[in-house]
Amino acid sequence: MAYQAVEEIQNRCEKESIPFWKAVQLEDCEENGITEEESWQQMTLMWTRMKEGVDAYNPSEISRSGLVGKEGGLMDEYRQNEKPLCGDFVSKVIANALKMGCNNACMKRIVAAPTAGACGVMPAVLVTYFREYGVEEDRMIEAMYVAAGIGQVIANRASLAGASGGCQAEIGSASGMTAAAICSVRGGSKEQMGHACAMALKNLMGLVCDPVAGLVEVPCVKRNVGGAVNALAAADMALAGIISQIPVDQVIDAMGEVGMKMDVSLRETSLGGVAVSPRGVEIAEKLGMYVGTFEV
Repeated sequence: MAYQAVEEIQNRCEKESIPFWKAVQLEDCEENGITEEESWQQMTLMWTRMKEGVDAYNPSEISRSGLVGKEGGLMDEYRQNEKPLCGDFVSKVIANALKMGCNNACMKRIVAAPTAGACGVMPAVLVTYFREYGVEEDRMIEAMYVAAGIGQVIANRASLAGASGGCQAEIGSASGMTAAAICSVRGGSKEQMGHACAMALKNLMGLVCDPVAGLVEVPCVKRNVGGAVNALAAADMALAGIISQIPVDQVIDAMGEVGMKMDVSLRETSLGGVAVSPRGVEIAEKLGMYVGTFEV
């Protein structure tokens, strides 16, 4: 049976003296009737596709709407020619988050981790870290399992869909998954992974889903940056020994409650937020899309 709580995963780690990632892998094998080797091969494929996704970015390709596409290239140029406020590593994370968001908008292959709209968060952190610091590939695949376990629990206790829980369910979940994953790469304990996830989720709790013209482009692409940088901050806090006073499973429950209370206009309907700002309406009108109940 799929894990219903992060605490459940941690308890299995304690009981069987195994790392967090292994507990997730074993559940994958049990749930799907596959061997550990088959599970590893599948996760390795996801990791490979994630790396390929970053490399597939082309700054000359623009989405059909014309709204996004160049952002990753612009960030690369800025990083190479100036001194970014966030430093070299984080600026690379920002660039890769933008690249993946643009790839999605340009209909390229991405790894929905956990959704297409949030596909830039995890590769921005994990692929960038892998290439920057030369970490063993196996450690990154193990981190993918950590992220998958966290995502499974969020899906079971709350939601991963913007239509159900707002963007906190997409970018927020991706950020929490990534925070735990990179914490594991850095040698964090199972408790620190939980704290990293909890802090990342709390930081983005209440984030609404308000896509302009109903497209996963504005503000979605740039929100991937926020999710990625937030994941790094949460992981660093956890690794420093800072704890979330609210346990991670209770944070996930709170996120689910907030999502249910969120007005439908703020849950992927393009009926609120920046989607109905004057400029948002102007864009929708230009593209021949709908705003609210009116055809514009």
